[in-house]
Amino acid sequence: MDLKQLTSDKVMTAESAISRIKTGDRIFIETGCGEPQYLIHSLVNDKDLQDILIYQMLSYTLSLYVDDPSFFNRFSLKLFFISREMRKAAFEGKIDYIPSYLSQIPRLFHRKIIGIDVALIQVSPPDRHGYCSLGVSVDITRAGMANATLVIAQVNANMPKTRGDSNVHINEIDCFVFHDEPILEYHPVAPTDNDIARRIGLYVSQIIDDNATIQVGFGTLPNVILTHLAGKKNLGVHTQVITDAFLPLFKNGVITGKKKNFIPGRVVASLCMGTRELYDYVDDNPLIYLRSSEYVNDPTVIAQNKKLISISSALEVDLTGQVCSDSVGYRFYSGIGDQVDFLRGSAMSKGGFSIIALPSTAQNGQISRIVTHLSEGAGVATTRGDVNFVVTEYGIAELQGKSIYQRVMELAQIAHPKFRAQIIQQTKSRHYIFEDQTPPLEDDLLFLEDYKTSVSLKDGRLMAVRPLLPSDELRSRNFYYSLKEETIFYRFFYPKKIFDRKVIQDQWSSMDYRKRITLIGLVMHGGAQEIIAVASYTCDEEEEDYAETAFVVSERFQGMGIASLMLIQLETIARVNGFTGFKAVVLRDNRAMLHVFKKQYPLLSKTADMGSEICLRMPFLHS
Repeated sequence: MDLKQLTSDKVMTAESAISRIKTGDRIFIETGCGEPQYLIHSLVNDKDLQDILIYQMLSYTLSLYVDDPSFFNRFSLKLFFISREMRKAAFEGKIDYIPSYLSQIPRLFHRKIIGIDVALIQVSPPDRHGYCSLGVSVDITRAGMANATLVIAQVNANMPKTRGDSNVHINEIDCFVFHDEPILEYHPVAPTDNDIARRIGLYVSQIIDDNATIQVGFGTLPNVILTHLAGKKNLGVHTQVITDAFLPLFKNGVITGKKKNFIPGRVVASLCMGTRELYDYVDDNPLIYLRSSEYVNDPTVIAQNKKLISISSALEVDLTGQVCSDSVGYRFYSGIGDQVDFLRGSAMSKGGFSIIALPSTAQNGQISRIVTHLSEGAGVATTRGDVNFVVTEYGIAELQGKSIYQRVMELAQIAHPKFRAQIIQQTKSRHYIFEDQTPPLEDDLLFLEDYKTSVSLKDGRLMAVRPLLPSDELRSRNFYYSLKEETIFYRFFYPKKIFDRKVIQDQWSSMDYRKRITLIGLVMHGGAQEIIAVASYTCDEEEEDYAETAFVVSERFQGMGIASLMLIQLETIARVNGFTGFKAVVLRDNRAMLHVFKKQYPLLSKTADMGSEICLRMPFLHS
C-alpha cells in the first residue's frame, strides 16, 4: 500500500508532527528497543515545548539528554522501569519512578489514573491491507495508543513485522513520519564473574524438566541461565521479553512449544530486545506470538500454562523470604516489572513454580545478598508468601510451605560460606532459630554435585539420591517417625523412640561429606519430595581406609532394590574419598540386608559373630 498517496494529509515531517504537541501535554513513548528514536530527538529539539510529562516503560534514547540541565527545565520523566542507561540519573533524583506490576500498567491508562495526550510509536510500513506492525514492542504500547488523543508514528522499514497482537491499522494513527534508521539494539552486560553465573545456571537447570514452559526475567543473569538449558527438550515459552539468549534454543530445537497446553507451538511474549539477528529471526515468524502486557502478564493467563516455571533475579533476599528487586537501599535501581505477575501465575499453574536466582554476594564479595533483614530503604517487591525456590552459586533453597526456622536453614546453606556463621548468629538474636542451632558447614559444597544421581524404581517413579543437608531436618524427622519398630530396630539395634531436632541436627552437623556422609533417597509425594531411604558411611577408627556403613529403607519401598542402588552410589563416593572397602554390623535375621551385601561384595567375610549380630568386612572389587 502506498501510504503517502492514500493518507497524504497524515504524512508529514517530524517537525510538523511534533508541532501538534502542546505545552503541558502528557506523552507516552513506546518501550525499549521499539522506541522511535527520530521522533524523540525531534521532540527534544523543539524548543517551543515546555512542561512536558513523559511516560515510558524502558527508556534509552532520552538517556542522551539527562546530563543536560536545560532538558529537565522542559521535560519530566516518569518511568515504570529504570534501564541501565537511566540508572545514574535515577540515583541523582532526576527521574520519577512509578512502581507498578506490568500487568496493571495498561489499566492505569484505561482508567485515566495516568492520563495520556500523545503517543509516540514506531511501526513497520503498512501491508496491502493497511496494517502496520508495532514490531518488537507490543507490551504497554497498545494501551498508550488507545488512550492518547494524538498518535504519531515513525514508519521505519527496518522494523520487523511480528505476529500476534502487533497489528495497527493506519486509521488508528494520526501522523506518519517516514524515517528509516537501525532499530535500537540491546547488548546485556557480561556477568562480572562467569563462574558464579555458570554455577547458578547449573543449579537452575536441575529443577527444570523437559516439556516445561519457562518465563525468563529481564537482566544479565537470567540470560546466562538460558545457556544452561541447551540439553532440555521441547521447552515452551510464555514470557515478557525475548532476547538473543533465546536464539540458540530456538535454532537448536530446544524451544518448540510442542508440549505446551496453552497456545501450543507458539512463543508468547510482549517485546523483543536484542540485536539485528534477533529482529531478523522474529520477522514474520509464526513461532513468535506477541501480545500486550495486560494479557501476557496477567497471572490468570500465565496460570493456564501447565508446568510454568518463572525465572527471575533479585538484589537481595532476607531470611524470611522477602525479595528486593527494584532498589538498592533508598536508591531505585530497576523496577517491579514482571516478577510478581509471574511468581503468582506460576504458583497457580498446575505443576508450576518460581525461581529467584542471584549471586550470594555483592561488591566483590564484601556483602552478602542473603541477609537477615533487607537493607534500610529497600523495597519488598515480592513478599515472603510468594517465593518458592531461591538459587545462588551455592545451591537451591526451597521455601514454599516452610516455617521461618526452616527458611533460615535453607537460605543460610546457600549463602556464601564466609557469611553463614554470622547469619546464624544474627538470627538467634531475633529468635528465628534455636539458641543451640549449629551453622551449616563453611565449605564450598559444589563438589557434592558429583555425589548426586537419580534412578528409576521398579514402579516407574524416579528417585533422586543426594547428600543430606541441614535443610532436610524436618524431612528426616518425618521419615524416621514413619518407620515401624522392627525397621528401627534393624537399623539402630535397639527400639529408638525419639528423633527430635537435636538427634537430627547431630546427624548432619557431624558430616564432612568425605570421611563421613549420609545419602538420602527422595521421591515426589504430591508437590514435595519425601525421604524414602537413608544410607551412610563413617570412617572406621581402626582401619582408616575402610568405612562403616548402614542403611534403612521405608517399608513402603522395600523389595524394590533401593538399598542396592544406594549402596552402589555410596561406594562410588567412598572410592573418590580414598576408601577401599566397607564394614557393617548386621542383625543375623536381617536377611534382606545380608543378601544386598553378599550380592555386591563377593569377597565379603565375617570378622565377628556376636550371636544376634554379625560383623562384616567388604573389600571393594578392583575397577
